[in-house]
Amino acid sequence: MKNIILIGMPGAGKSTVGVVLAKNLGMSFQDSDLVIQEEEGKKLHELIEEFGSDGFLKIEERVNSTIRIKNTVLATGGSAVYSEKAMNYLNTIGTVCYLKLSHEAIAERLGDLAKRGVVLKDGQTLKDLYDERIPLYEKYASLTIDCENKTIRQIVEEIAGKQSV
Repeated sequence: MKNIILIGMPGAGKSTVGVVLAKNLGMSFQDSDLVIQEEEGKKLHELIEEFGSDGFLKIEERVNSTIRIKNTVLATGGSAVYSEKAMNYLNTIGTVCYLKLSHEAIAERLGDLAKRGVVLKDGQTLKDLYDERIPLYEKYASLTIDCENKTIRQIVEEIAGKQSV
């Protein structure tokens, strides 16, 4: 079985769904944000503060375009889709699955964006970010799962049902 790569907005549930999906399918789980933190020795928001948004995106691109995984569910950071190089690579090593959720649901789930390590430009709102990223998620996804008003179990079952074992 190939890898499953989860993309979507911060708060869409990529890490939570990823862990449960990996258990359900007997796969490994990895979170690219944690790989970045481990390799860099700093939290995401510290990296963004130190290197700025562009510098952080370069680090994220390097990690996502060189990650070596097998039989793994990978939860990516919400900003992974800004790198065409990384997304093209991820599409060659697995099925890219977009966890789709409305702006309202995302806003309800998210707390302090800065503490979550969300890449925002000066003056950019969550709605601006959402509108900017949605076309990118749709562009790179091989599979889109509408997560609105669904439980983790329902989302996992839907993804699992679309995988060839």
